[in-house]
Amino acid sequence: QVQLVESGGGLVQPGGPLRLSCAALGSIRSISVMGWYRQAPGLQREWIGDIKRGGSPNYADSVKGRFTISRDDAKNTIYLQMNALKPEDTAVYYCNADLLLSGGAVYSYYWGRGTQVTVSS
Repeated sequence: QVQLVESGGGLVQPGGPLRLSCAALGSIRSISVMGWYRQAPGLQREWIGDIKRGGSPNYADSVKGRFTISRDDAKNTIYLQMNALKPEDTAVYYCNADLLLSGGAVYSYYWGRGTQVTVSS
């Protein structure tokens, strides 16, 4: 069984930073792509960015220049460093990963349960 566990969410003032982490736990053989999404109340889930194993991160225009994605393959973990946060960044943030289970034959996407980020004074 595989779990993606996000952490680091909370309340932050406008202009402040916050760092999220997401660890993939379980019997994992390999992880291809890891990414971040967010969903604000009443809106569809929005892609923030992703990063392939050994590759460079890609970002949505709405966060480019403020958010930074990185990953630690030794820990099966992806990070989201968020700077200059705005109230419109308030959302539940989710991570996902395209991974291969130990003994598996195909890659499949898994999702975390999400962590709330609230930007407010």
